[in-house]
Amino acid sequence: MYHIIINPASRSGKGLAIWKEQVEPILLQEQVSYRSYFSKEAGDVAKITGEIIASATTFPVNIIILGGDGTVNEALQGISEPAKVVIGYIPTGSSNDFARDLKLPKDPAVALDMILHSGKVVNMDLGTVTYDNGEKRRFAVSCGIGFDAAICEEAMHSKMKVVLNKLGLGKLTYVCIALKQLISAKKVSCVLTPDDDQPIKIDKLFFVASMLHRYEGGGFMFCPEADYADGIIDLCVAGDLPKPLVLLAIPTALKGKHYRFKGITPYKAKTVKIETNTPLWVHTDGEVTRRATSLTVTCDKQALQIICP
Repeated sequence: MYHIIINPASRSGKGLAIWKEQVEPILLQEQVSYRSYFSKEAGDVAKITGEIIASATTFPVNIIILGGDGTVNEALQGISEPAKVVIGYIPTGSSNDFARDLKLPKDPAVALDMILHSGKVVNMDLGTVTYDNGEKRRFAVSCGIGFDAAICEEAMHSKMKVVLNKLGLGKLTYVCIALKQLISAKKVSCVLTPDDDQPIKIDKLFFVASMLHRYEGGGFMFCPEADYADGIIDLCVAGDLPKPLVLLAIPTALKGKHYRFKGITPYKAKTVKIETNTPLWVHTDGEVTRRATSLTVTCDKQALQIICP
């Protein structure tokens, strides 16, 4: 029995058509036992996932997600015990960084065939952000504070993104917003403490990306050495460098070459505490829910079960 959660709005509103025309016909043809669920607004996927698990009588529960990285992230918020769930993923988002590192098929029909027939269950790391008030939020790919999160926050509400996605030019949205955010960025200081080690002080922070996978933001390889099953958080920290240099460095991150720029530094940790002198936007897998001045990022080694090629 498969529980299939569909985000109809994914891929700029094509998610529903992909389900009806490419995915559901295969399930019916192969007489697969399934139940489908459709999200309508923010928070629905977490609620649906929680209800599926709560009503289950046998484990693990097989959940297939048709959507983007944000849909996966919402589903994680509804999973109280990851060991009880096996996730299959049909990527229909605009970034699909989760699928990129796992080498999941881009074609929905091929992805479904892999899930049903040839895929194997792989255990990968699961990240958690804990804020100073005790609030927690999980992530599968990455968590970021600062510049990258501010871009995500503006992109979530951007009409330009909808138009450009339909034209296949979605990345231009992030480029335009990045330029705007960089120009308006104010000086923010930061203290980074990895694994209760010596604090690292940054006088002018742009962003900290805490990553389990190599890619975020639609293919930017911010952490080329990241291994999604090693129990380690890879950090890309950008600070104390001129704004024009940031503009030069970001495109090189598509190939993971950005560490040649002084002021962009990699770190590794099992736990990292991040403190800033002013509230900054925070994202988990590109989903932005709040600002923060203090947060702790941790990694649960191989806690999440995913069906992969």
